[in-house]
Amino acid sequence: MSLYYYQGGLNTGEHIQLSDSEARHATGVLRSKVGDKITLTDGRGTTANATVISPSPKSFTLSVDSVNDCCPAFSYNLHIAVAPTKNIDRYEWFLEKATEIGVSRITPLLASHSERKIVKFERGEKILVSAMKQSQKAYLPELDEMTPIKEFLESTQGMDKQKFIAHCDDAENKIELYHSLEKGQEYIILIGPEGDFSPEEVALAHQSGFKSVALGNERLRTETAALYATTVAATKNL
Repeated sequence: MSLYYYQGGLNTGEHIQLSDSEARHATGVLRSKVGDKITLTDGRGTTANATVISPSPKSFTLSVDSVNDCCPAFSYNLHIAVAPTKNIDRYEWFLEKATEIGVSRITPLLASHSERKIVKFERGEKILVSAMKQSQKAYLPELDEMTPIKEFLESTQGMDKQKFIAHCDDAENKIELYHSLEKGQEYIILIGPEGDFSPEEVALAHQSGFKSVALGNERLRTETAALYATTVAATKNL
């Protein structure tokens, strides 16, 4: 059964209209017709069963037949803050795969060595919605605008969360991320740009309560490191 994203409230008996992008997908790709049964999610854990009333691409109308109880949320909360790559395709690949595996929030970071200083928020959100639907999830990850690293670190001060920074400086005796995570907790993990975090940024992160961690013995690309961290968190919480 197809899964569609609806941003409003889902209430039994109501008639609702899909957004233009969802309507185009329903009519142009899936060729939905009157009477078809579909599943909706609001991206916040609620799903609903609905019936197609009008499959017009300009006014795709559904009747909400029943609303299901909220799907269980993840047993952990993962916030990945990653510097977008110069090649935007690699960053967008991470957005897609992290959503499929499981992530609660993603913040694109602007660091001193960042080669990409601008990202399109709307484009990123579309990728998250598509990945959520493809992987049949009921929760849409929160996506932030590009945020300077100093501003981001200031916003995390005082948070009762496990906070980690992955960087390439081998001077520190770093513990593997998997062994640093405590099951069922809230995590914030920082992943730097292609040129890595600067020593000043690492020191600032330490002052903000972040601990340095290792992501294996290999030197990973930015998007690979971010996805590795996402996978480690999911694996830790199996």
